[in-house]
Amino acid sequence: MTGRLLDDDPQQALAHARAARALAGRVGVVREGAGLAAYAAGEWSEALSELRAARRISGSPEHLAVFADCERGLGRPERALAYGEDPQVAQLSQDQRVELVIVLAGARRDLGQPEAAVLALQDPARRTTERRPWAARLWYAYADALLAAGREGQAREWFARAAAVDVDGETDAGDRLLALEGVVLDDGDTHGDGDSDGDVPRSDLPTDAELAELVQGIPPLAAGTPAFASEDGIESAEAAVARSAEVEGASGPPPGPVAPPPFAAPPASPTGEDDELRLFD
Repeated sequence: MTGRLLDDDPQQALAHARAARALAGRVGVVREGAGLAAYAAGEWSEALSELRAARRISGSPEHLAVFADCERGLGRPERALAYGEDPQVAQLSQDQRVELVIVLAGARRDLGQPEAAVLALQDPARRTTERRPWAARLWYAYADALLAAGREGQAREWFARAAAVDVDGETDAGDRLLALEGVVLDDGDTHGDGDSDGDVPRSDLPTDAELAELVQGIPPLAAGTPAFASEDGIESAEAAVARSAEVEGASGPPPGPVAPPPFAAPPASPTGEDDELRLFD
């Protein structure tokens, strides 16, 4: 139950986790669940206490990044940085190391050290390729650190890379990139009062009379001209594509260069394989 509620209702998940802890406080997975629920609910001290207990029981260092982030939440970035020197860092998987280095970079920024945050993320970000599952989060964190350090041009590049691989919408890299380009996103508030009323007419839309005049100006199809229809009244998708290709071939390609797609992903590694990501060497 705690796991199912963790994303949607962290407070309720924490209540279930506390109940489970009261019944089975010596079970590592129960203490781990309670710690993660407390972390999701923003109860930093409780999360630290529960996850430390889980670590004593299981011996696993897998949540070092959560420990460090809790220290940041408690306003203790110096203690957060100490987790980068933990003897068990070498036992972390690569994705766990990435999460830890992102948190440690955040601690550097908490201490007013934006350039140190950039340096912490620079090597991992450059070594990571787009096929890595953590690429979007790592590249986003690196772009954010670059922006905080005043390197706007480089930040644009890395926000674009993050947006290109963030198919699950883990970050708002696309919105951040648009903001840097000066694009203002319309939130639907046309009155400036925080209210969006769809019944209020907009002056920038054409009137009914103007629409009728536009429609009258469109020449009708010549008699007998098929409009995406075959003998049985339905044209297959393959036939439609083929006919469109014939029309395009007859008229020739459109003039001018073709614009590249927005947020183009970075090129793959020339060797065809991901570079090894090394952290804390």
